[in-house]
Amino acid sequence: MVYLLLVLGFVLLIKGADFFVEGSSFVAKKLHVPSIIIGLTIVAMGTSLPECAVSITASMTNNNELAVSNVFGSNIFNLVVVCGASALFVPLAVQVNTLKKELPFSILMGVLLLLLGYFGMEVSRVDGLILLALFLGFFLWMIRSALKAKADGSNLEGKEGTDEDSVKDLSGSRCFLSIVGGMIAIKVGGDFVVDSASEIAADFGLSQNLIGLTIVAMGTSLPELVTSVVAARKKEVDMAIGNVIGSNIFNILLVIGISAAISPITFVMENVMDAVILTVMSIAVMGFAWSKHKIERKEGLIMLLAYAGYMVYICMR
Repeated sequence: MVYLLLVLGFVLLIKGADFFVEGSSFVAKKLHVPSIIIGLTIVAMGTSLPECAVSITASMTNNNELAVSNVFGSNIFNLVVVCGASALFVPLAVQVNTLKKELPFSILMGVLLLLLGYFGMEVSRVDGLILLALFLGFFLWMIRSALKAKADGSNLEGKEGTDEDSVKDLSGSRCFLSIVGGMIAIKVGGDFVVDSASEIAADFGLSQNLIGLTIVAMGTSLPELVTSVVAARKKEVDMAIGNVIGSNIFNILLVIGISAAISPITFVMENVMDAVILTVMSIAVMGFAWSKHKIERKEGLIMLLAYAGYMVYICMR
């Protein structure tokens, strides 16, 4: 029964995120927001809702090991597997602005979380509020960027027309139901995943940290994987890259911020090592992107192999 609830929880998380993104994207496209901004904000927020639901639920039930390991596991999976898999379909071109602003900001936030967790081995409520304040600043920055891009006329008229055609059949009531229904499904799915994963961990004598880094992290990252791969196949590489970077920033600032504000998150040395690995992998991916302003197929394969090595490491430690 517990395994059935785990699978059902993942299904609710994925479908809930799908409905949320559909409704939110309708609003964004009606406003003619550029793809990279949609990826960094609306889509990133929607695909990060599973991680948010799981980590906040874990924090409320004092399973804080699961809360923080879920974020680290999801961010590493997003960065290496999602980008790597997407690059196998089509080389991921990365805009200069993304290389100079959003990607370095993502790395900086990962380093900040590492420092907050290492000194005192805890992310306190005050630390959580600091992360939430940074999240608010990031979101306002993205809104300002979207308004500036719109004012500069960065959207092509033809593309705007396509966006209108693709969303014109989505009524206001269906949009509302998609957003609200998606949020409810994500909340219920998060409860199922945390409860069942915790029970499985106890039955097999596995740590909450290992379960969070593997089963839960992979499950909650499926929306990012599906969204980015589909975007890459449709040549929407801005959406694919923006989704990954935005999701990772949201996971650190919003998910950890809310979780820590609810209940201080205790760090262990394994969490510190995962934070270091996330930082190193982030810098490596940035190096790949800087070389030719794109991530090619061979580099995507290297990233996937690196993740396989990481999985062996966390299972053996």
